Amino acid sequence: MKIGYTGLNLPEGKVKFKDERLAALEKKDKPKKVSPYFAKFIKDEFVHCDVIAVNKDSILDLLIYDMEKAEGRIGRAANDLEKTLMQRCMENMEKEIPLCDIDFSENELEIMKTANFYSFIPVLQLTDEETDDVNSVIQKALDKADYMFFYTSGPKESHAWLVKKNSDIVTCAGKIHTDLARGFIRGDVVTFEEYMQHHNFNECKSKGVARVVEKDYIVQPNEVIEIRFNV
Repeated sequence: MKIGYTGLNLPEGKVKFKDERLAALEKKDKPKKVSPYFAKFIKDEFVHCDVIAVNKDSILDLLIYDMEKAEGRIGRAANDLEKTLMQRCMENMEKEIPLCDIDFSENELEIMKTANFYSFIPVLQLTDEETDDVNSVIQKALDKADYMFFYTSGPKESHAWLVKKNSDIVTCAGKIHTDLARGFIRGDVVTFEEYMQHHNFNECKSKGVARVVEKDYIVQPNEVIEIRFNV
């Protein structure tokens, strides 16, 4: 995840997320390798970011760019829908509400996705005090952008994987390796809590706490998974 920020005392570059669940998996499985998640902080960069973090007291410094763009689009709107939409965007931004926090219809979303507004990207508004704990900022950014972790773990490796919430298991398999998605047969999933109460994944299967799921299964936050595949 790339977190663009402005007006905040945050580090630049990659920062390791302090993941208590991954630490617990490492302690339990004693793997040869541990793969934590790293977020990337980019100062004064918004275009290619997944989340934008701004100082709560200076949100207008971000919104002013979008207000200028929306005002220009009102004058050259292709139809009444776009004109009304841009006017509503302006009214909300004048109240210091970023565009990501406004509800849009499906038709409006199609317009918004092509308009390249900065604040249509998830915007995280923070105070100076909230930046003291960088990992807390990362967690808030993940929540704001609707991301979650799932895990794979065993004697070889414990790994935290980041995906959008409501991702199906084939999408998650593809995060691990493209071959797993391409040759997907079935998945085995277990809650983090259940996994921690059993010796290993095989025991989860034998005790019936791991479920066999098909390709349309929506992976839940923090689940531990294994993929059955054939290529």
